[in-house]
Amino acid sequence: MKFALMYEMPVPRPWSHDSAHTAFNDVLDQIVLADRLGFHSVWTVEHHFLDEYSFSSAPGVFYGAVAAKTHNIRIGHGVRLLPFPYNHPVRAAEAAATVDVLSGGRLEFGTGRSGTRVELEGFGIDPNDTRPMWEEALDVIMGCWTQEEFSWDGDYFKLPPRGVVPKPMQQPHPPLWGASSSSDSHEVVGEKGLGLLSFSVAAAPETLVNRFDRYRQGLRRAKPVGQIVNEQIATFTQVHCAPSTEEAHAAARECFGWYVQTSLKAVAELGDWKDGAQLGSYEYAKKLLGGIDIDSLDFDYLVGNDAVIVGNPDECVEMAKRYEAVGTDLLLCLVQPYNIPHEKVMQSIELLGRHVLPEFD
Repeated sequence: MKFALMYEMPVPRPWSHDSAHTAFNDVLDQIVLADRLGFHSVWTVEHHFLDEYSFSSAPGVFYGAVAAKTHNIRIGHGVRLLPFPYNHPVRAAEAAATVDVLSGGRLEFGTGRSGTRVELEGFGIDPNDTRPMWEEALDVIMGCWTQEEFSWDGDYFKLPPRGVVPKPMQQPHPPLWGASSSSDSHEVVGEKGLGLLSFSVAAAPETLVNRFDRYRQGLRRAKPVGQIVNEQIATFTQVHCAPSTEEAHAAARECFGWYVQTSLKAVAELGDWKDGAQLGSYEYAKKLLGGIDIDSLDFDYLVGNDAVIVGNPDECVEMAKRYEAVGTDLLLCLVQPYNIPHEKVMQSIELLGRHVLPEFD
């Protein structure tokens, strides 16, 4: 199993004129350290309008800085949103290929549909259109990357014959990934021959087995959208490593619960909107969680249900082995869920790189 860093790029309030500048540069320092320590990749999201939760609204721009400051670590879109007008597929193809060229062929290209009302409504996107838009946009991007001159006449996008440049450095194209948070969409990702980015919040490793099985079922009947099939499974969890259990818990306690509750509230707002239930995000989240109150998903719940990796290096190794045992190929470590001090995040990455990663060579 390989290890990656994962970022939402949170910027806690109160904000000053340099809050975003500080947050971005802290993350760059952390990625440079991870590059030196042998982490496989770094991934960031694409989100819009989500206040403190995520300032990663222009990840492609950020990846230019990552490419310039690092040498080996791969750069992952986690993910590029494909419904329009988030991104036109030709622009997505151009921007991603530019990152691949600038980084010397280090791009991992993950895509997704978006999962919050505030974002979809803000861009005027019908949530019922996101899956067919995503599927069609993927086909357009593949054509842009692999054909000298490409044209398209689809339901959502039309392009007269054009030569799209630059082409990616990796041939025939960068590895393709698809984001999923539900069992059904895990299977769809497999059917398209994409690597799986499994974003299941507050889940113990063993609860992922059925979802991974659904993905593999999809792979067995895959009609690949790309020219190569990516059979890797990546999954995500919050991670904090410190010299002692007590120190790790103290640093992560406030942040881990805040992240899960904020994530689920945003997702529930979309479900409530689509269903027309008008329950309110907390009540809808409770419905999605089978009656669990969202406010109960605090640090103690997450630790007690083995839904995070937090502790000293030995404890982190033990927990990470459980992710490996269920079939994870790439563990996406969310190391800054909210406001853990920069120096403690740097310490966590250092401990992971020196004591945890070597146990998985």
